[in-house]
Amino acid sequence: MEWQIILTLFGSFAVLLVIGVPVSFAIGLSSLATIMLSLPAGPAIAVIAQRMASGLDSFALLAIPFFILAGNIMNQGGIATRLINLAKVLGGRLPGSLAHVNVIANMMFGSISGSAVASAAAVGGTMAPLQKKEGYDEHFSAAVNITSCPTGLLIPPSNTLIVFSLVSGGTSIAALFLAGYIPGLIMGLSLMCVAGFISKRRGYPLAPRAPLSEVIDTTLKALPSLTLVIIIMGGIIAGIFTATEASAIAVVYTFLLAFVFYREAKLSELPKIILESAVTTSIVLLLIGASMGMSWAMANGDIPYMIADALLAVSDDPLIILLIINVILLIIGIFMDMTPAVLIFTPIFLPIALDLGIDPVHFGIMMTFNLAIGLCTPPVGSALFIGCSVAKISIDKVIKPLLPFYAALIVALMAVTFIPELSLYLPRLFLGYGD
Repeated sequence: MEWQIILTLFGSFAVLLVIGVPVSFAIGLSSLATIMLSLPAGPAIAVIAQRMASGLDSFALLAIPFFILAGNIMNQGGIATRLINLAKVLGGRLPGSLAHVNVIANMMFGSISGSAVASAAAVGGTMAPLQKKEGYDEHFSAAVNITSCPTGLLIPPSNTLIVFSLVSGGTSIAALFLAGYIPGLIMGLSLMCVAGFISKRRGYPLAPRAPLSEVIDTTLKALPSLTLVIIIMGGIIAGIFTATEASAIAVVYTFLLAFVFYREAKLSELPKIILESAVTTSIVLLLIGASMGMSWAMANGDIPYMIADALLAVSDDPLIILLIINVILLIIGIFMDMTPAVLIFTPIFLPIALDLGIDPVHFGIMMTFNLAIGLCTPPVGSALFIGCSVAKISIDKVIKPLLPFYAALIVALMAVTFIPELSLYLPRLFLGYGD
């Protein structure tokens, strides 16, 4: 019966995805089919509906639509250009300066917008013509943009970390946000090392040294955008407001920034921005609701325990188990988008990690880092598609240039996985986490 439950749940889910059923509906239908193995159709449907409703009844989830709206407002408000100019100041004297500018800009813009896809489009769309003009290989430039745009998913505010907090049973959002900074920087720096090495070998040019007046002017223009992160994290750490309240403050701040201070967004565009945010929010929340039903189906069928027993039969060494989980998640990330992967596999792997004494904040950062790599890989990587689209190149041409960057990301992932202090240092420092 147990293996029948596993085959029904994951088999029907895989079949539904293959035939083109949207992920949310595939999750819901496969969960319903699994529950019907032990309950009649009527009660099974009632259970699914109840779990979806209760799963969405969370104050913390209000942060997701607000952060999405804030990100969309910033995408329209001229933020990307100012951050790219600041990145030029920060990375302009390194070998292959424009490649470093791309990475730094993605780290800043991605953390503010909370979207890898938006970052790939905004930063990549601006940087691609500049790099081509300076003689950079367009496939190399696209590879840099594709692999660096997910860095903002680790650097807060991050909707993925909010989702993890929900499905993990209430892991501190403030601790997760703080924990993402160092791994996010490591992710970006690992890419910059590879980009710098390749750029030096190919003789890509350095940017001219900017005069001090230009440095000051560029920094001052970008400072209001960067202040958003300071306000959000400063308020959360100081206990002035929660992460959910911070998301609402972010909307007000970005509105004033885009429509009043920078004046690059028009009020006539606001209804479209709100509609796009509502559509994106609906997709995310439907995924969350459906995944709550799947979590119940897995718990009812003891699937997490069966998988835990299977993994622990291989080894009881936490390092070996983490390595196996990482390999599984890397494979999952190739075929599944980030949010459904977090929703489905957190209830499976987190209990195993907790049994082995692994901190949930550390595990959440590791999982987010791991699945972020999947956004850059074929066949379903959204960052890969957008990055190739803005660079106007085909996917098959960029795979080879991506390989050294994949290697750098894997090395960085292993460092974050096996050195917990990289994730836990800042939460312990500012929040006294774990004391």
